[in-house]
Amino acid sequence: MNRTFWNLLLVSPAILGISSVVSAAAIAAEAPATAEANQLATAQSSESKIAEIVAEIGGEPVVEPVAAAPATPEKLALNNSAEAAQTPVANSADAEKLAKIEPDASAAAVQTTGSDIESAAPSAPASTAAATEPLAAADTAEPDPQASDLAVQSSSETEVAEKIEVPAVASTPATKVEIAQTSPAGMGGPIVPVAPQALPAQQSGAMSQVTSVSQLSDVRPTDWAFQALQSLVERYGCIVGYPDGTYRGNRALTRYEFAAGVNACLDKVTELIGSTGNLVTRDDLAILQRLQEEFAAELATLRGRVDGLEARTAELEANQFSTTTKLAGEAIFAVSDTFGDAIGTHEDDRTVTNLGYRVRLNFNTSFTGRDLLRTRLQALNVPNYSATTATGTNMARLAFDGNDNSQFTLDELYYRFPIGGATFFVGPKGLDLDEIADVVTPFNSTGTGAISRFGVRNPAVFRGSQGAGASVTFNLGTFRATAGYLAGDSDAPNPADGRGVFDGSFSALGQIGFFSKPFDLAFTYTRKYDRAGAVGIMGGTGSSLANRPFGQSATAADNFGVQVNFKPSSRFQIGGWYGYTKAEQLRNSNNDATIQNGAITLALADFGRQGNLLGFVFGVPPKVTESDVARNRNTSYHLEGFYRFQVNDFISVTPGVYVIMNPEHNNRNDDIWVGLLRTTFSF
Repeated sequence: MNRTFWNLLLVSPAILGISSVVSAAAIAAEAPATAEANQLATAQSSESKIAEIVAEIGGEPVVEPVAAAPATPEKLALNNSAEAAQTPVANSADAEKLAKIEPDASAAAVQTTGSDIESAAPSAPASTAAATEPLAAADTAEPDPQASDLAVQSSSETEVAEKIEVPAVASTPATKVEIAQTSPAGMGGPIVPVAPQALPAQQSGAMSQVTSVSQLSDVRPTDWAFQALQSLVERYGCIVGYPDGTYRGNRALTRYEFAAGVNACLDKVTELIGSTGNLVTRDDLAILQRLQEEFAAELATLRGRVDGLEARTAELEANQFSTTTKLAGEAIFAVSDTFGDAIGTHEDDRTVTNLGYRVRLNFNTSFTGRDLLRTRLQALNVPNYSATTATGTNMARLAFDGNDNSQFTLDELYYRFPIGGATFFVGPKGLDLDEIADVVTPFNSTGTGAISRFGVRNPAVFRGSQGAGASVTFNLGTFRATAGYLAGDSDAPNPADGRGVFDGSFSALGQIGFFSKPFDLAFTYTRKYDRAGAVGIMGGTGSSLANRPFGQSATAADNFGVQVNFKPSSRFQIGGWYGYTKAEQLRNSNNDATIQNGAITLALADFGRQGNLLGFVFGVPPKVTESDVARNRNTSYHLEGFYRFQVNDFISVTPGVYVIMNPEHNNRNDDIWVGLLRTTFSF
């Protein structure tokens, strides 16, 4: 042997191995180890070996099948390192003979360095069609040869292997698999496996550069191509992996992926050529040039896509508001009016058609992807029809009324985060009972749900003093259990006596619910305390007496609610609620009162077109049925209908109307009608 043998043996298969590794389509099948291997072919001299390798590089097909070696003889694995000391041999005699080989000093010889390209895969060059069969691993002290090595069988001092070993995969049937390869003149074209169905079909995805083979979670040191991948990843930077940290070496790749891998290797080879001089022969460079030309279109397309992505990413980074915060907003335009005499008078209708609005800007921040820090700014100016200048009853109130003089204020601030199977809420501002617990109704949204205040949710358990506090919800499969404590918005930050988190007005809630696909059911208990001068135990719904059964005296109330919603299909839901309240007058009095309310709801989703909602609510607003002080003699009825028309994903228009019969639970009062046209913009 001479230096030419070493140069061609190490460099040329390495270059061809690079393209075969990055192309998973070139490895169409893997054959298992067989019980007995065929004997090696007749030994040839080192000069004839060089002639064979040169013929393979030149593109001549090699049609002889790979001769399987016996399982017992030792192997000589020629690694890709330029140092003879790193080349494992079958025995000491072979090592001595290799060490005595004189280098070839001819100009045509290929020079190798310590950074020579490793042999990257067990496949033949692109123009070769070969039948492969695995060889049993040698029982030696040296490491098992990998796919990146040229395994040479040594049965005597003069015999070397004629073919390249292909290690086996244990799960592959013990059969021979032929790989048909075609190539244009002088260069390998697309490598097409004979049986592509042998490869598992997987979707290709975005890939990212890796710097160590240990970053590929599905590549093991025992894999037959481990050393080849290790060399290409850590020495040449030619291999990329998927974002989930896998390599997926058994799947077929696209031409784009192959082009990206080849381009990375070509760049590295070009760098090595420029730094080390005559590293490869002219023929090798010609092959690489043809390979680059073969995928010129794919490389250009890929380069353009990468440039476009980089430009867009740079623009987003330069203009982004925050890496953790997203802005979500809602704007409501509402045209409304009431029809009917005001309560306690027989005057004509006092209201006129008006246009109100509400704007909310939600800054949703997440630090882990599962938590939420909600910061809401709100500005609104929507008439409150309970005013004496309007209808004079809470029963006529809209779902989203209020007035803050058109100034943006902090309306909500809380933090939600999970721990194990539990979800926690904690917040100093705007945390509501309907946020910490399930209300079990499809009409809870004030922007896209019911149009009346009473029709949104059960007021007995989901309205009261609220704003600052904490809660926890345990998710137990179809069951959920919630406990929470909320203090009034105005009392929680007030240090005065009778105020604060625990001495001021508060609501303490507990709920157990069953939630399944066709049926939702929840039992809720809420303990309320309203300090003197700030009493409103029904949250501004129902009759005036139901909100203040003992006037402005401090009042405590035990509230029980049951909510149910039956969903036989995604387009039909029927449900409702019932609320029972036992109120008690505090401060030197034992007066008590019983307050009840209930409703039936009907929701027809996707009515007319996808996204639309036709809704109906019929119920009895909160009414004092028994009391030591005073009670409501008659019964009011609430009947509501609305139709939300979804213009697109961002705009909905909701016309609706509701009527209050016997307002304030007094049949002497005229019925009150409320009409509304609500347009909601979401962004």
